[in-house]
Parts: sequence; structure tokens; C-alpha cells
Amino acid sequence: MPVILAIESSCDDTSAAVCVDGAVLSNVIANQAIHEAYGGVVPELASRVHQQNIVPAVQQALLNAKVNKNDIDAVAFTRGPGLLGSLLVGVSFAKGFALANSLPLIEVNHMQAHVLAHFIGEKKPSFPFLCLTVSGGHTQIVLVKDYFDMEVIGQTLDDAAGEAMDKTSKILGLPYPGGPLIDKYARLGNPDRFKFPEPQIPGFDYSFSGLKTSILYFIRDNVAANPNFIQDNINDICASVEKRIVTILLNKFERAAREYGIKDVAMAGGVSANTGLRQGLQQMAEKNGWNYFIPAMQYCTDNAGMIAIAGYHKYLKGEFTGQNVAPLARMPF
Repeated sequence: MPVILAIESSCDDTSAAVCVDGAVLSNVIANQAIHEAYGGVVPELASRVHQQNIVPAVQQALLNAKVNKNDIDAVAFTRGPGLLGSLLVGVSFAKGFALANSLPLIEVNHMQAHVLAHFIGEKKPSFPFLCLTVSGGHTQIVLVKDYFDMEVIGQTLDDAAGEAMDKTSKILGLPYPGGPLIDKYARLGNPDRFKFPEPQIPGFDYSFSGLKTSILYFIRDNVAANPNFIQDNINDICASVEKRIVTILLNKFERAAREYGIKDVAMAGGVSANTGLRQGLQQMAEKNGWNYFIPAMQYCTDNAGMIAIAGYHKYLKGEFTGQNVAPLARMPF
């Protein structure tokens, strides 16, 4: 009955979790409000706040799970990808904790962990399944053949879907983080009011840079004609932008599932918390008679629970790493 302590610090959320025999018993996430003043994550500030948050987060995770540090069998941590300074805090803590308690280390790929978040809880997909992984920095279609046998069959060639939402929120003058606000306003708007282009990229790859540019010019031109355009139309703008991002994502995802003959479809990553995208996946799956899977909300954004479940399955395979391990800002999938 292995007990895994997990650490996640790839961006601006400091998280610690405890997994016992494949069940995540605690998942503590400490957010960083300091970035709101800057309209986005400031890497240097993020790494400093991680140093402040990591010990309390680990202590609370152990308390919530009712686990003593002497019960822990291994320490799992995010090695990458992510912000190097942020990763360094988590990796250093994991190495120090493991060394002090004579525990083995388990390195985890952050993007693989997003996929494996589907194995937290009772409803789990069957192999092979297809996962749409959508976050602020990544947009990927992943063919998942086994826990660590994954193939990226499509990905963004430039900007990620989450980045397109963040950029839109900045253009609209919304405070950071803007993604949840776009979701909120979109629920009140008409998604067919304004039309935005869909990139014509071959295969299963994505591109969102052109969409970002079209939104920028659309807002610029309409505000020039009516200075109150954003305030007067905020709900419809958000609904229309969200609809286009969702259709771009799901049109290719649906085509990929059909081509590969997949019946279990899943979605992960921070953007999978978006209401429109979740509803779109459900409607797509029901239309095709497929099973669909989305992690619980707390396991969609960056969290140590997904690191813990990935670490658990690596523990079962005996895949450990040494004390000479270093964080990787870019880490091959």
C-alpha cells in the first residue's frame, strides 16, 4: 500500500498531495494573488512565493490525509515543463525531503500528469483513449495507449487555446485571470452574435495566433466606431469568442477520434474547466455514442493530485530517479 507525497510547482500554483494505494486523500493548492497587479504571471515573483507556500502546503496535505511523514514511501514531483524558477523550488524541496527521510524520488512530466488525472476517482477511461489537453501553454491531442505509452497526434503550431482566452481578456480590459470571467460572461451572451475565423491547418494540429489577431482587430475597429462597444457587448463578445475556440478544438478532436476508431474521449488541463468546452465535449460524445471523461474541477488546473497519481503508477513500475535530477523548462512528452 504505497504512500506517495507529491509536489507541483510548474507555474504559479504551489500544490502538495498525498496518494495512498492509488487513492488521492488530499490535494492542497496555494494560489498566488500577487500576479493580479501585473495582468499575468511574473516568473521571478512566482518562484519567490513558491518558497513561502511550499512548506505550509505540504504540512496541510499531510494533515488532511492523516498521514505522518514516516509513512511516506516515495516523493513524486513535477520535473517539467514549466517556469524554470518555479520548478526549481518544487524539485529542490522534493530532493531535500527525500534525502532527509531516505525516500526514493519519482519525476513526473506535467503534461502526462494532466492526462493521468482521469485515473483519480471512480470513473476512468479504458485504453486506448483520446485526450484533448488544453491549458494556457499547451494544446494537444494525445493518443493514450497505456499509463505512460502516449503519442501526441496533434498540437498547436504557435499559441495555445488558453493563451487565446487570456489575450482576449486583456484586449477586453478584464482583470487577471481573465479565463473564468470570459466563461462567466459567455453564459449570459449570444454565441452567434459575432463571427470569428477558423484556421485551416492540415492534419490534427492547431493554430491560435491568427484568431488572436482577428479578435484584436475586431475590437480595435469597433471601439473606434463606438467607444462603449466593449461595455455594451461584453457578454456577446465573450460568448462568440468562446464558441469559436471551442469549435476549433472539438472539430479536430472529433475527426481524430473517428479516424483512430476511439470510443473513449477525455479532456484535461486548465481550460477544461471552461463551461462551454465541457458542454461541447459532452454533446460531441453523446452525438457519436462515445464515453466522455473530464476530471473533477480541482484536478483540471495545475495540482499535485495528478502528480500523485502519476507517481503512484511509476512507483508500481519501479521507475525512480536520482538526487542529481534537475528541472526542465521544456520536457519531451
